[in-house]
Amino acid sequence: MDSVDLNKKPHAVCIPYPAQGHINPMLMMAKLLHHEGFHITFVNNIYNHNRLLKSNGAASLPDHFLFEKIPDGLPSTVTDCTQDVISLCQSAIEYLVTPFTELIVKLNDASLKSGGQIPPVTCIVSDLSMPFTSPVAEEFGIPIALLLTSSACGFSSVAYYPELVARGFFPLKDESYLENGYLETTIDFIPGMPGIRLRDLYSFFRTAKLDDTIVKFNLKKLENASKASTIVANTFDAIEHEVLEGLPATTTPKLLPVGPLHLLLDRISRCSPIHSLSSNLWKDEPECMTWLSLKKPKSVLYLNLGSIAVMTQQQSTEFAWGLANSKQSFLWVIRPDMVASGAVVLPPEFLEETKGRGLLASWCSQEQVLNHPSVGGFLTHCGWNSTLESISAGVPMICWPFFADQQTNCWFACNKWGTGMELNNDVKRDEVEKLARQLMEAGEKGKDMHKKAAEWKRLAEEAVSPHGSSSLNFKRFVTEVLLSKRSIVLPSAN
Repeated sequence: MDSVDLNKKPHAVCIPYPAQGHINPMLMMAKLLHHEGFHITFVNNIYNHNRLLKSNGAASLPDHFLFEKIPDGLPSTVTDCTQDVISLCQSAIEYLVTPFTELIVKLNDASLKSGGQIPPVTCIVSDLSMPFTSPVAEEFGIPIALLLTSSACGFSSVAYYPELVARGFFPLKDESYLENGYLETTIDFIPGMPGIRLRDLYSFFRTAKLDDTIVKFNLKKLENASKASTIVANTFDAIEHEVLEGLPATTTPKLLPVGPLHLLLDRISRCSPIHSLSSNLWKDEPECMTWLSLKKPKSVLYLNLGSIAVMTQQQSTEFAWGLANSKQSFLWVIRPDMVASGAVVLPPEFLEETKGRGLLASWCSQEQVLNHPSVGGFLTHCGWNSTLESISAGVPMICWPFFADQQTNCWFACNKWGTGMELNNDVKRDEVEKLARQLMEAGEKGKDMHKKAAEWKRLAEEAVSPHGSSSLNFKRFVTEVLLSKRSIVLPSAN
């Protein structure tokens, strides 16, 4: 990188929501901005900062890429798992604004004292799910952009929540509406989602409680979003065009799709030191890639339910025997906290039955796994990172959504994109076996899904090409939003 006056170098503070599925895309965004010549401060809560150190070692990079940590007001714990979602949302509403504001002051004070070695903060890139950041940016008079780490379709059901309330769909009259078939009701007024069922919308809205913490949290998110300069979304125009066009203007400012971020990041030279920085809060097991290299092309079903989803011991047993009976090779990632009651205990008979054709791991590099030639299918919780990585790799899915926007992603994968098959929430081994065979064997259903997945992969790659829609939007985002209040000439990146 050419020399540059650090007093004129842009400084972006990047703050994700404190969960793995939000940290990953925010770190990708930070790497991209770093490559564009930005000084980066990446902010985790103390708990995740310590987990990152435990799994990855060094907490900072040279050349002006630094990590900071702030308290979240939650009880300390030594467990290696995602913090309680409701508690995190409460913290984001009531607690985090003060330590975040103090951090901006600290960074600017450090800039003044550094004699030009550290640039002052010039912009904030915040997770859209951190509903306190726009007022902080306004207080300091700097631009802010919000990163949407969910799908646009998932966010749309949140953005249209006030309309759903006005039309009487939510809140539920009482808890019996969860069981009486009411959630099968279809609606047709959300753009790009005709015929979607209430149960396919944001799962946290299925409540009769007017003071529900998650509902209040999402209304705060919308309020924060309406004040932002811009929203950048980890998606691409071709796959969610109608939804992106139909987001309500009252709660959604200019939205730029700039994804898939991991494909955009792949354009940066592999020699760059930022490629060595990982955001995984669990330690990868490299043995997964070695094992996959021994398998035939498209012969392995990959199972990973993300960083938060949990199952019962009975469900894990049903998954296990479904896999065994399908006769398919599989790589199954089982987190230490996958079962709420303790560690997953698999039947010894299952381990014996699948010996040689199945591998169990606690975590892996998912992007690498999905792009491995041996992987032919993905059994997923439909978190947006996983869904987008699967689409980008051209790998069709078996969908077992857990919560939040995952139901919406599942509906789109199965009904719009043609790349998914839904597994019933009350998982049974016969259905696991059936869907695994349909996806992995050369029947008409499996062939059609693989064909459509390959087409979406092509369109994702097209979006991040030098003149693709996402690449052009990213350039606009940098020049028109983050640099909008400063006369800064970016250094050239070697």
